[in-house]
Amino acid sequence: MLQNNPLLAQLKQQLRESLPTKEGVVRATAKSFGFLEISDKESVFIAPPHMKKLVHGDKISALITTVEGKPQAEPQQLIEAALTQFVGRVKRQKNKLQVVPDHPQMREAFKAELADTLTNIVLEEGDWVLASLNQHALRDTQFLVTVTALIAKADDPEAPWWVVLARHKLPKTAPEANENWTLDDTHPRHDLTALPFFTIDSDSTQDMDDAISISQTETGWQLTVAVADPDAYIPADSPLDQLAKTRAFTTYLPGRNIPMLPRQLADELCSLHPEQQRPALCAQFTIGLDGSLQQDVIFQLAWISSKARFSYQLISDYLEQKTAWQPDSAIMSAQLTQLAAMAKARQAWRQQHAVVFQDKPDYRFELDNGNVVAIHAEHRRIANQMVEEAMIAANIACGQFLATHLGCGLFNTHSGFDTTKLNALKELLNKAACPIEPEQLSTLTGYCQLRRWLQQQPTAYLENRIRRFQSYAAMSVTPEAHFGMGLPQYATWTSPIRKYGDLVNQRLIKAVLAQQSPEPLNDALTQHLAEQRKTQRKAERDIADWLYGQFLAKFVGTVHSFTGEIIDINRAGIRVKIMENGAVGFIPMSLISSEAQPVTANWEEGRCYQADNILYELGQTLIVCIQSIDADNQSITLAISSSDITDSAAESEVSSA
Repeated sequence: MLQNNPLLAQLKQQLRESLPTKEGVVRATAKSFGFLEISDKESVFIAPPHMKKLVHGDKISALITTVEGKPQAEPQQLIEAALTQFVGRVKRQKNKLQVVPDHPQMREAFKAELADTLTNIVLEEGDWVLASLNQHALRDTQFLVTVTALIAKADDPEAPWWVVLARHKLPKTAPEANENWTLDDTHPRHDLTALPFFTIDSDSTQDMDDAISISQTETGWQLTVAVADPDAYIPADSPLDQLAKTRAFTTYLPGRNIPMLPRQLADELCSLHPEQQRPALCAQFTIGLDGSLQQDVIFQLAWISSKARFSYQLISDYLEQKTAWQPDSAIMSAQLTQLAAMAKARQAWRQQHAVVFQDKPDYRFELDNGNVVAIHAEHRRIANQMVEEAMIAANIACGQFLATHLGCGLFNTHSGFDTTKLNALKELLNKAACPIEPEQLSTLTGYCQLRRWLQQQPTAYLENRIRRFQSYAAMSVTPEAHFGMGLPQYATWTSPIRKYGDLVNQRLIKAVLAQQSPEPLNDALTQHLAEQRKTQRKAERDIADWLYGQFLAKFVGTVHSFTGEIIDINRAGIRVKIMENGAVGFIPMSLISSEAQPVTANWEEGRCYQADNILYELGQTLIVCIQSIDADNQSITLAISSSDITDSAAESEVSSA
């Protein structure tokens, strides 16, 4: 009788209507339950039956009920679905098509159908596909997705690259080429083809966009940096220019690159190949014997012809006297020697007057048919420093030129420390007896002084802790300081083949030289470039994680050990970067702490304690081994090694160049 009582039903409805409703984002867990994240400080439990209608990341509204004295979220309305178009893997359940999203927090397979354009495609278990969400269970009673494209077959050795590019919506191929490239501009150019320009790049580089010529003077060095001029072939606002703007960067991934410009331009017509006349934008400036950059900068359009192409390793070996090789001419030998001397003086000046961060190696994957053969740690040697110092000086000159003549440009900026964290930073530095006055921390001078003081500390612990207080690098259309480099302004222009922002700055310089008024810049462009750079870095990290997992799988459960540096500590465990190859892994607290010897983690301090003793801290090195690898999530679990034994066979595969 009570079951069909309309009064009781009405009362229940009134009670439900009186319950609070809150909006939030669904956070799934490794178990079948989840949480509704309402704010940073408030989250509410979602029971397993309700989670079956939700996806991690969904934005929903929910009734907040009470079950056994504890609040629970009862989903009511879908505000924004986490999935729209996504990458996933095919699953066959009783020969019915399903798709599992490519996301560590999304493990459920969704019922799927093929788009009309794919009716002739045969999809098998494990194939990678692009899919779109058509029906959501909270709104439409069940999930249903449509497979719109095949990304890669399950056994395709190149699947990691195609999947990562699709995941981040990055192009897979170079822009289409125009077979009839002609110089678009009519600006007069100086003839600098007699100057002994040369390039230093990696062996595999084809898009060479900068060349250098140097001569010694009584007071230091006169340096000329010649930079490729793709603007000479690409009219502003043309279809190709718009495409380059959309891409924003050349995508560099292990084993391949996808250029911002057509390869005919990037690798041939604009690339500064030796003995080929090329249009260029040149900057000529003087470096004092003390490494200071003088104010006599001259920008000019020119024709140049590089006289030699070198590699970083060849020139480093030559200058470090590790090879019998010699340059073809005394002129080129003098060029290399003078550039090395200039770079050392310039680096010493920046150490004293700006900021120079400690060199850390780059890691190069050696690949064979999509498989990792070895990972090489490539340390920054003298040739790398020579090119780097020349380009930094050229970019400083560009920043000064744009600030003086236009008051605008695309400036790389960094504001130092997050202003909301300054009080906590001051407290930390006070405890560390830092000599920098607290009010100086928000100034460029004070930031530089702090960096120099940190470099003198006996360990890297404090420097690692202070990273958490820093602001993020950004871009600005007006001149602003770059605290991270210790400079009042910094604007890059030396990679216009690879970076659209550099192409824009080149056009601004050319407008000043032609006494023209350039088109005004806006913040939408800087935001787009920043978002694209962020996307590119995610893609680089994703493919690296995939390849690390593949390469390190053979070390799982073995006695082979690696040296790792602690880069983060939280209550769940310790994140460690392996120094031999650059992989990042995680040591869960369950492998560190035990009932007999409990260990506690303090994220704010960046330390792990056993009782009152500091056991581990940021910047500390550990000997670790590979505990396990989750191939689906491309994550590596490490354990602290009980032995320093290193397998000699494995050592030969993880080489240092």
